[in-house]
Amino acid sequence: MTPDPSGKNVRVVAAGDHFVLPSLISRAVAHEVERADVREVKLGWPLEPFGPVAEVQEASDAEDEMIEALAGAQVLVTQMGPVTERVLAACPDLRLVVVCRGGPVNVNLDAAKNRDVRVCFAPGRNAAATAEFTVGLMLSALRRIPQAHDPLARQGSWEGATYYTYEQSGLELEDLPVGLVGYGAVGSRVARVLCAFGARVMVYDPYVHGEIHGLRVSSLDELLRRSQVITLHARLTPETRGLIGARELGLLPTGAVVVNVARGPLLDEDALCDALASGQVSAAALDTYEREPLPAGSRLLGLSERVVLTPHLGGASRAVAEKAARIAAEEVGRWVRGEPLAHCLT
Repeated sequence: MTPDPSGKNVRVVAAGDHFVLPSLISRAVAHEVERADVREVKLGWPLEPFGPVAEVQEASDAEDEMIEALAGAQVLVTQMGPVTERVLAACPDLRLVVVCRGGPVNVNLDAAKNRDVRVCFAPGRNAAATAEFTVGLMLSALRRIPQAHDPLARQGSWEGATYYTYEQSGLELEDLPVGLVGYGAVGSRVARVLCAFGARVMVYDPYVHGEIHGLRVSSLDELLRRSQVITLHARLTPETRGLIGARELGLLPTGAVVVNVARGPLLDEDALCDALASGQVSAAALDTYEREPLPAGSRLLGLSERVVLTPHLGGASRAVAEKAARIAAEEVGRWVRGEPLAHCLT
């Protein structure tokens, strides 16, 4: 179903959260369809009732609230709100769902397709933020910045100065061989930044052709053997799940550093902990994990001298929230005007 070309009688529900605020969505949508009669419902739902949302098609929390909010609405713009089969069945007027994320993990795509509901998403919204965060974590791990900070800031102790010895001092990026596993929107940005630092950048990505920043390597094994630092930027697929395990970590030069700000299941955490304990890997910097939140019994928590851990913050910047709202609103504008959608999955 297409909207009224005049844009009249279209009701949009802006279901944001603490990150992509409902007000950001509402302002962006109003700007896109300012000539249309769009009635907005601003819902200040917090993140917690929706999650954490796993990467599955059904996210069942807060269905009743969503159904109530969507009464009579044709368009939903949301960050984490559940769009399950039950929600879709209860909201027959709904024609467009736009998710302010890189993938609509909170939407049942099969059910949406069966009900002729268009589902769109917001690709590329956090590429720059994630790339910057990756380089920040890499520098933190190489120079042991958090480990030096903690005793001084929390205890007033100068013991972190022990890193100013040859044996304990870290590595610098200039002339350092750094291998990138994946060269998409994030990986390509990381490569450019690392080249500016003077690192010797190598890239393995069998799906990317054409010019790249750095040296293209023909196999993952070759990349691992030649890299003092590896950073993961591959998408999570059945092919890449567990991509870096004990065998792969064993190919790295002794004392290598591992960085993952992509997807936790790309990396075998138990194998990484074994490699950290043995010294095969000297340090790791992780923002994503096999299980999130990170379980209290995770072995990683006992390796604080060797790891830098952050709670999946790579894509968290104000610019990301603003970009996500803008990309989503642009899809709403296209739909209202009867134009082809740019990022539609159904």
